[in-house]
Amino acid sequence: MEKVTTVVLAAGEGKRMKSQTPKVLHRICGRSLLGHVLAAVEKASQQKIVVVGHGAQQVKEAFGDKVQYAYQHQQLGTGHAVMQAEQQIPRAGDVFILCGDTPLLSAEVMEKMLLAHKQSGVAATVLTAVVPDAYGYGRIIRTEAGDVVKIVEEKDATEGERTVREINTGTYLFQAEALLDSLGDLDNDNAQGEYYLTDCIALLISRGLKVGSYCLEDYRMALGVNDRSQLAEAAKLLRERINGELMAGGVTIHDPATTYVDVDVRVGEDTELLPNTYLKGATEIGARCVIGPGTEITECQIGSCVTVRHSVLNRSVLEDNVTVGPFAHLRPETVLRSGVKVGDFVEIKKSDIGSQSKVPHLSYVGDARVGQGVNLGAGTIVVNYDGKNKHVTEIGPRAFIGCNSNLVAPVSIGKGAFVAAGSTITKDVPDGSLSLARPKQVNKEGLAGRFIRSEKKDES
Repeated sequence: MEKVTTVVLAAGEGKRMKSQTPKVLHRICGRSLLGHVLAAVEKASQQKIVVVGHGAQQVKEAFGDKVQYAYQHQQLGTGHAVMQAEQQIPRAGDVFILCGDTPLLSAEVMEKMLLAHKQSGVAATVLTAVVPDAYGYGRIIRTEAGDVVKIVEEKDATEGERTVREINTGTYLFQAEALLDSLGDLDNDNAQGEYYLTDCIALLISRGLKVGSYCLEDYRMALGVNDRSQLAEAAKLLRERINGELMAGGVTIHDPATTYVDVDVRVGEDTELLPNTYLKGATEIGARCVIGPGTEITECQIGSCVTVRHSVLNRSVLEDNVTVGPFAHLRPETVLRSGVKVGDFVEIKKSDIGSQSKVPHLSYVGDARVGQGVNLGAGTIVVNYDGKNKHVTEIGPRAFIGCNSNLVAPVSIGKGAFVAAGSTITKDVPDGSLSLARPKQVNKEGLAGRFIRSEKKDES
């Protein structure tokens, strides 16, 4: 089978972004703009070449050896950009040409475009769109039979041609041999002194070769990003698409306008997403969960029948029937086994909490291994850091830790042990033991007045 190559044009400076970050590395919905473009051709294309220029090193650091690179040291037009990849493009097969700032193109569109191109046998296929206002765009001019005869730019169009609303989106699919032959004949005899890829289309037509088109059903998929406003608009449109797919798959989203879900997130049937919820990275959420409101979840694996309210979770695993929040913070490498309850103002970091255990409120648990059926009372602090190193605390099954207790690691609390409220535990507690580690209470009768100001003094 002949190879399909993709060349992505990503060398532009992106001045209107006003940023130290290359335009194609700005992110929406969990991926960079360039990442979205490459994902769109992941299945359709076997070879991917990114033409880099401004910010080349940053782009290379972001994508590594996942793609090949060509360098455009001077930005002399789209045709010139493709020329820089000429030596890497095999003569057999087909070549996609895409812009690195068009993040809304989908894999489905790319695959359909490739199929239409193959079936028609044309030398090139132009991705087109019918827009409400075509001002400023190159128009697609056709014969009465529907064949593409030219792409005419706004400044060169006749009055009749300017009424055409079908535009060139800047995405193409060429037979590789036809592309390479036409690149060799490009010139820069124009006011800007640049080499234009649209001239390749004109050259093919002048040689009697056919040029086809594939028209987008939704013109907004061709949106390019040139400034921060367009970045926000692209993010909004992509969120609408993601949320729409989730709802079609059986997820209830109470307010799609305030629900932010990254493109790689997966959510099970009958799960509810409440307002102001952010699901990031490759988070996976099972069925029949309630997430939100006011919740941020990043790179987490969450089972079924889980509730998370007003909380922040990062790189954690939650098994089935877990309850978290409100106002809890789960930091990386936290594991909550089935039936665990984590309540308000609790922070857990790098800890494994056993099934049916409870951390109801006002606690910090770090670097701990907690057995099943454990209760950590309000104000329990696992003291894991000695100023130089982190240490592990182990709490056995069915242990009870009283309110306002400090467990100073490294320390072990045995199975079924009971730590009295207010204790500071510095030594291991055996199985089934009661441990009290607090100063003896002393009452001094009649001395309170020395420490409490009188009402008369307060008034003065």
